[in-house]
Amino acid sequence: MAPLPAHGFIARPETGFAEAALAPGSTLALVSDRAVVGSRHWRDASGKTQLAVSLAMSLWQAGAVEVVVWVTATSRSSVLSSYAEAAAVTGVQPSGDAESIAARFAGWLRETDRPWLVVLDDLTDAAMLERVWPQGPHGRVLVTTTHPAALSGLRARVFPVGPFSRREALTYLVGRITTDLDQRQGAVDLVAELDQEPLALAQASAVITSSELTCHDYREHFVRRREQMAAGGRGDPPAAAVTWTLSVDHAELLSPGTAHSLLMLAALLDCNAIPGSLFTTAAAREYAAAGTATIEGALSALEQAGLISTNLAGPHPVIQVSWLVQAAVRAAMADGTLKGAAAAAADALLEVWPADDQPEWLARSMRSSAESLRRAAGDLLWEGGCHDLLVRTGQSLEAARLIAPCAGYWGELTSVSSRVLGRGHPVTLMIQERFARASLAAGRTSESVALYELVRNDRAHRLGPDHPDTAATSRDLGRALVAAGRLGDAVTVLEGAISSYERSLGTGSIEEMAAREDLAAAHRAADRFAEAIALYQLTLRHRERVQGARHLDTMATRQKLAETYLADGNAKQAISHYKRLAADREQVFGADHLYTLAARGALGSAYHAAGRMASALQLYEQTRAEYVRTLGADHPDTLAAGVNLAQIYCTVGRLTDAENLLRDTVTRCERNLPPGDPMTASAQSTLATIIGGGEDA
Repeated sequence: MAPLPAHGFIARPETGFAEAALAPGSTLALVSDRAVVGSRHWRDASGKTQLAVSLAMSLWQAGAVEVVVWVTATSRSSVLSSYAEAAAVTGVQPSGDAESIAARFAGWLRETDRPWLVVLDDLTDAAMLERVWPQGPHGRVLVTTTHPAALSGLRARVFPVGPFSRREALTYLVGRITTDLDQRQGAVDLVAELDQEPLALAQASAVITSSELTCHDYREHFVRRREQMAAGGRGDPPAAAVTWTLSVDHAELLSPGTAHSLLMLAALLDCNAIPGSLFTTAAAREYAAAGTATIEGALSALEQAGLISTNLAGPHPVIQVSWLVQAAVRAAMADGTLKGAAAAAADALLEVWPADDQPEWLARSMRSSAESLRRAAGDLLWEGGCHDLLVRTGQSLEAARLIAPCAGYWGELTSVSSRVLGRGHPVTLMIQERFARASLAAGRTSESVALYELVRNDRAHRLGPDHPDTAATSRDLGRALVAAGRLGDAVTVLEGAISSYERSLGTGSIEEMAAREDLAAAHRAADRFAEAIALYQLTLRHRERVQGARHLDTMATRQKLAETYLADGNAKQAISHYKRLAADREQVFGADHLYTLAARGALGSAYHAAGRMASALQLYEQTRAEYVRTLGADHPDTLAAGVNLAQIYCTVGRLTDAENLLRDTVTRCERNLPPGDPMTASAQSTLATIIGGGEDA
């Protein structure tokens, strides 16, 4: 979510930049004029983000851009989530995991003729945008960063942003003081004393406008406080390092006790977007020892003191805080204070976290705040066990299909849990199991196998080899072994899981049937089709008896059996089961449902394999037309149906139809799918074959 323009925002005609500095096809990076590698300084709060907000609004209002995407670029997961949200708005197909969606959106940026702007705010490392860096002839990229190394390798114009000029600072300050013009007394001297620092001026003007102080009075308070801080051995502090302490004092006068408590909560969460409702949760009220009305008054006090701002642009109020203020508040917390604030913040996040992770921007904010809290709290969220917030964050990453970040997250939690709670602790094993599942989804099969083996062995030791939980982990291990290509080991493990289920739950249980299907899949992967077919047939009979012929699980088993028949070259049996599957799905879901369309497409493949071209062609054409109507011409399923249809056109000699369809499909694949996608390669290869390689596909 983009910040709103700050109170009293000025365009900075002397120290800012013109819109012409960011032409279509270019990248502009705003950095602090005192940026230092490996550190952040109060002077880094020089107004880079506000300049970015101003430029984005100006370009939008002038009609120079039609699409604006604001990305808080502090993590890979935040980037991918923002891209996925933008993809949904711009009509890019949202199928697949977050990486796939982001890659398609990056492709859309490259190909679209609509003018766009992507703002990468607070970029910490350009590597987190690997394969999805925004670029295109009609686009502009604006970066803000306090990490100079983040710009390494980028072809970007770098614009250092420093303090206001003397004239800009005075314009800003007097522009904020409009109610009592007498308060402007001493404005020129105050501007000089604050070194024209934007953050310091914002905090000073906020205190002045919400009090009876004049600029002269505030300057006197400021000089005394800075002298006190310098005498304490801190050297001569930057202006904002002083003004924030005066703002805290002022907020405490307006709302004694409560304002400071809420500021400590805010200091631990995502500085860009903290849901306002978090501060009125039971956990926050209990921590601040205040009722809802007092909480609202304290938030108003913090805003009047220039310590927070409230963004009311969306459907839910969002609190934003300077990350420098956050760092200062955290540094001032004693260990005991941090412990209480961290526990309250974690409990409050759980209270406001939407169960369905919707809307996506709110779930993204929850994850960012949880991550900020985890970094700030260290091991405090592990006292007495793993706080539920840590698990909820991982579940949200899974729900958002952030596969690689999810695996990395569970891996970090596994390390911490092993260190704090012990390797054999039940919580560690639970987290380790989630890590194994995430690693498997991310294609890290060897790691997944090793993790599942550890969990399975521990459960066998604690619960017994035939306990259903042990058998369930054996199933997971078996699937991981299949993915790792260790098919013989997979068969052994899955046969053991089936035996365990039979002894603990009896023959014909749902769990045992699922394990038999996993075993059948292992045999099929090893090209032992007879064994796989026998297992699928047995499971199908059991499911029809126990769950019914049209249960979702039963239809899924029938589909796997049909696929295995087709892979074994038995098209006749495959056709028979695909016909039944298509009829059952139409009966349950309707003729236009995607499940029904997929079954018809599979039936067409079986007809094709059997040489029944007329039937195959009719189904392929019908299926593709339905996909175009239901999903759109650019959806991956539609593109796959187009490739299949073009191939059968080739088979029946309709080469012109095949070539025309493939040209369109290749163009759509290149525009909507990630570079190197197998479907694109298949379409290109088929097209090259048709035209004899004489033309570049």
